[in-house]
Amino acid sequence: MSSQEQVLEVARRARQAAAELAPLPRAVKDAALNAIADALVAGSARIVEANAADVARAREAGTSEYMIDRLSLTDERIAAIAAAVRHVASLPDPVGESVRGYTLPNGLELRQVRVPLGVVGIIYEGRPNVTVDAAALTLKSGNAVLLRGSSSAYDSNSALVEVMRAALADVGGGVPADAIQLVPGRDRDSVKHLMRARGLVDVLIPRGGASLINSVVEESTVPVIETGTGNCHVYVDAAADLDMAVDILVNAKTQRPSVCNAAETVLVHRDIAEAFLPRALRALGEKGVTVHGDAAVRAHAGEGATVVEATEEDWGTEYLSLDLAAAVVDSLDDAVAHIRRYGSAHTEAIVTTSQSAARRFTALVDSAAVMVNASTRFTDGEEFGFGAEIGISTQKLHARGPMGLPELTSTKYIVTGEGHLKGA
Repeated sequence: MSSQEQVLEVARRARQAAAELAPLPRAVKDAALNAIADALVAGSARIVEANAADVARAREAGTSEYMIDRLSLTDERIAAIAAAVRHVASLPDPVGESVRGYTLPNGLELRQVRVPLGVVGIIYEGRPNVTVDAAALTLKSGNAVLLRGSSSAYDSNSALVEVMRAALADVGGGVPADAIQLVPGRDRDSVKHLMRARGLVDVLIPRGGASLINSVVEESTVPVIETGTGNCHVYVDAAADLDMAVDILVNAKTQRPSVCNAAETVLVHRDIAEAFLPRALRALGEKGVTVHGDAAVRAHAGEGATVVEATEEDWGTEYLSLDLAAAVVDSLDDAVAHIRRYGSAHTEAIVTTSQSAARRFTALVDSAAVMVNASTRFTDGEEFGFGAEIGISTQKLHARGPMGLPELTSTKYIVTGEGHLKGA
């Protein structure tokens, strides 16, 4: 069987699974999710062993430690992943929820209700936790999922999918094991065939770097929900509480630098640059951060800080490492202009004690999430109370921001009459 035939075969099975899954009640889906969570914990040793092979290959290939951190699984991380699955099981089922409903003047009863999207394809890079998050969210929302992770995590993803499918087979209740499938193949051909499976796959969601996302958006014939890269900004306003600003900036950059909601640029109002920058640069230096600063930033670099000259490329870079671009701006509006030019519409934060500054910043910044006196690291499905997330959409159709269960549904209209006929 050719690579294309293999991909189309799993897509056909997913289409059948989606039809079987859509009408199932919440109790059945929740039981399946809890069985998956139990199976992940029970199979932790097997999963960690498979993951160790992926990690070893990544190290041999010279992969950065930050990317290896995204790839790595431990017993503790698997327990946390299982806990997230249980959280998804505890959430309300969006399927069948009425979005709106009323009786028309002619007596027809109209309801708009949520329905599953159908078959969801996920194309993602070396984060095996996405394998489970995506499976849990799609199953709960009544969808079948086709998982195409990176070749760097192939052994990990294979083990995770095998454990989850076995759990579905064991628990019964009518949830088909084919609701969760790994797309066969490690080369780019399998991705290409998935992107061309229009009619079998209802939507593709890419998660990863700019090159992956752009490739899927530009080449796919299947509709795409675009999850963007995270060139996130922290703007320290003239009216900022400096202690708060240092704490937020250090957390946003260093708490986990390899993820999309980590800060990549800090913009500092000129009026507080002299008071703020020496403290901030020293605090960042203590955490191992290299700051790529403009001339005004570099002028405030003191002992304990690591500051290099920023280039034009730095302003648009998603580092995913302990690197941070930094610039001094003359006004809030200049900060907004910088964000509009270089940002990725993911998450931006303002630190200020001024309500008017906060209102203006949140009104002018056109990103999926805007934080006021909070770290960019909070843009996350779990932090928002969604359980896990399928991705963070930076587009405006059909969803924006962290995508939880409702974002994995569409709607249909149910119209009920009593022999109503439309006149000529």
